[in-house]
Amino acid sequence: MIQDRDVAAYREQGFLVVPDVLDAAELAAARAEVARILEGARGLAGHTDVYDLEPDHTPDAPRVRRIKTPHRHTPFFRELARLPKLVAILQRLLGTEAVRLHGSKINMKAAHGGAPVEWHQDWAFYPHTNDDLLAVGVMLDDCTEANGAMLVLPGTQTGPVYDHHADGYFCGAMDPSAVGLDFSRAVSCTGRAGAMSFHHVRAVHGSAQNLSDAPRALLLYEFAAADAWPLMGVPDLAEFDGRLVSGRPTITPRLERVPVRIPLPPAPHQGSIYENQTSAKHRYFGRKAA
Repeated sequence: MIQDRDVAAYREQGFLVVPDVLDAAELAAARAEVARILEGARGLAGHTDVYDLEPDHTPDAPRVRRIKTPHRHTPFFRELARLPKLVAILQRLLGTEAVRLHGSKINMKAAHGGAPVEWHQDWAFYPHTNDDLLAVGVMLDDCTEANGAMLVLPGTQTGPVYDHHADGYFCGAMDPSAVGLDFSRAVSCTGRAGAMSFHHVRAVHGSAQNLSDAPRALLLYEFAAADAWPLMGVPDLAEFDGRLVSGRPTITPRLERVPVRIPLPPAPHQGSIYENQTSAKHRYFGRKAA
């Protein structure tokens, strides 16, 4: 579904948007599965292993800002990560036949107030032995500038790994006043439902609050070349290898000279990125995430 020019653009800019990766039937099935999962938040009083809740959530009026690791909880999203046309794009962009799923989540932005995500690099959360990793944003709704589409700073995937700490603790957010970046250069990854965005693990990105009438649901998968090994360790090799979506496993990590900062000590509010970022001292986007 992509051409050589698309691969070249991804490598130069650090991101790519591919329209119409999901067809109408696949999109409808994904939305139905999300709706089924969201029904389970009714009656909850706080966060769980599945649900990360908005500050104004109530048991009678549920407001979910993230569904955590859906590939672990639902066969549908586990299989969607192996969709052949998606895997083919991953192999082109990562430059390898063997690709492993690293993680997943679904970020929900309700109309008129879905939480922002401060500027960050995914690489700050999970450094590996090489940086052939990327995240995929599966657009389950139309993504527009008004409803909080993801913003990416082009070319930052070749730059440094920035400090994501506050008061000596990991907070999962950069200090926008200290990094010397021109955030006005950010590009919105907009698209119609069914499109997918792909951004490099070191690309600086974030998203604003949803100020529109339209909700925004974004399914996020993180993928890695199979020979990229997480520096924080592999507690279960069988589970690790079981996340391969193509190719064969290896126990020979590829070591590359890449900048690394370890995400320790852990955030005082350790949890999702929304909870981690509550300890950030300086913000770029609107209201606090939690």
